Amino acid sequence: MTAPATDSPAPIRDPIRMEDLVALCRRRGFIFQSSEIYGGINGFWDYGPLGVALKRNLKDAWWKDMVLCPPDGPDGEPLSMVGVDCTIIMNSRVWEASGHVGGFNDPMVDCRESKARYRADHLAVLVAREDDGSRRMMAFIEGDDAQREKAGKVLAKYERAEFSPDRYMVRPFTSLARTDLTRVVGPDAKEPGTLTEPRAFSLMFKTNVGALEDASSIAYLRPETAQGIFANFQNVLDSTRVRVPFGIAQIGKAFRNEVTPRNFTFRSREFEQMEIEFFIRPDSAGEWYAFWRELRHRWWRSIGLTGANLVLREHDRDELAHYAKEGAGTCDIEYRFPFTAPGFGELEGVAHRSDFDLRRHAEFCGKGEKMRYFDQEKNERYFPHVIEPSAGADRGTLALLCEAYTPDPSRPSGVVMKFHPRMAPVKAGIFPLVNKDGMPEVSERLHRELRARFAVEHDPKQSIGKRYARMDEAGTPYCFTIDSDTLTNQTVTVRERDTLSQERIALDKVGAFLAEKIGG
Repeated sequence: MTAPATDSPAPIRDPIRMEDLVALCRRRGFIFQSSEIYGGINGFWDYGPLGVALKRNLKDAWWKDMVLCPPDGPDGEPLSMVGVDCTIIMNSRVWEASGHVGGFNDPMVDCRESKARYRADHLAVLVAREDDGSRRMMAFIEGDDAQREKAGKVLAKYERAEFSPDRYMVRPFTSLARTDLTRVVGPDAKEPGTLTEPRAFSLMFKTNVGALEDASSIAYLRPETAQGIFANFQNVLDSTRVRVPFGIAQIGKAFRNEVTPRNFTFRSREFEQMEIEFFIRPDSAGEWYAFWRELRHRWWRSIGLTGANLVLREHDRDELAHYAKEGAGTCDIEYRFPFTAPGFGELEGVAHRSDFDLRRHAEFCGKGEKMRYFDQEKNERYFPHVIEPSAGADRGTLALLCEAYTPDPSRPSGVVMKFHPRMAPVKAGIFPLVNKDGMPEVSERLHRELRARFAVEHDPKQSIGKRYARMDEAGTPYCFTIDSDTLTNQTVTVRERDTLSQERIALDKVGAFLAEKIGG
């Protein structure tokens, strides 16, 4: 379900090509393949100088707006929020209590010919519409249009027919009967019948702690940040003055051994979460769920994701997680990524987790009733329910990149990154028009003054057009140029990234100008 827009949504533009964005990310230092000099490693990515700044801006904005300076709640009172930073490796009993050890699995399919491995729910098959139960089927990874087209052409060639998309239909691999598997050609195979039946595959990264490698030393890299918060619930109560309703927030790494990592940084094996567990009275779940649902959707729009590309979708009954009660509120905030267009991909989930986690940890750690929260105002004990807004920092960064990427043939670079000023990795470029006649000295002084408050770059080399082009690709919203007039009347030229408009302002007002436009 899509929430009604509070303002007029921007028109939907044509999807960008992911290969163009990926190329720019590598060339300009947003994102690199991890271990690239050794051929890389699938599902892992490194952030370069511009990328780490963009991601840091996103995380800092989230922490400031949700933890340090949150808005008032639906009761009209200021939100009570605190933070924690929990370890990546915890006692393995944590993951037994949470249900991850026993139930955190994906259906896996192996190909005996290519030795490749796929998630069964990520596979689809192309089959002739007039299939009589004996024709060959071609498997491909859902969302990979090039692979789907290739599968269709191979299938047409096998049937000695002219390729036409209308001749074939798509079926989920998981809908096939066991007897159909003998007819399926895997995405990277040539012969049919090489794909295995789906079987459970644990997404947990397993390791050992200590000198011995036996059953007693087994530990796991955390697959989510939430459980560290639940495990520290009592510690936070004992060490602070928070009282229900209140939230505990955390930003941190999580790890999932994805069978088929794909779509750039969208589905990775190492990723970062921005997560809140907001503890409430059980009878107030409805209003708090609605509050967080709307707040989080509005926040993503406030940092530059347009209404046309951002939707709220309530989960269907068969999508609800194991911790959700019947009828509990659960929704996804989804973004229209280029590889999901015209559909959407999950950016953040907002869920009413009930009291599942606190109850489970109370049971598994042996503290039982002692972990119930004592409500002094009501003079009663209970396990608080939880509303969980859980966002992906990497997916958020990718969404910002996709939203900002704007082809523009009129510019020398051919593209401009239109980041919201608050998110832009570099807030301003400082240039002398020419690298002589006293201009570099003025620009250097301005740069030193501004860098104490803002992320700015000083660039005295090359033509002014090339320097503007570099800043356009970096997404820098403003450029200040020192020229001969600066030396006579103490004014500079301000060039605005999106409109290309220029105006002159006083040299000593540049800091105030940036503070007004960007904040800080």
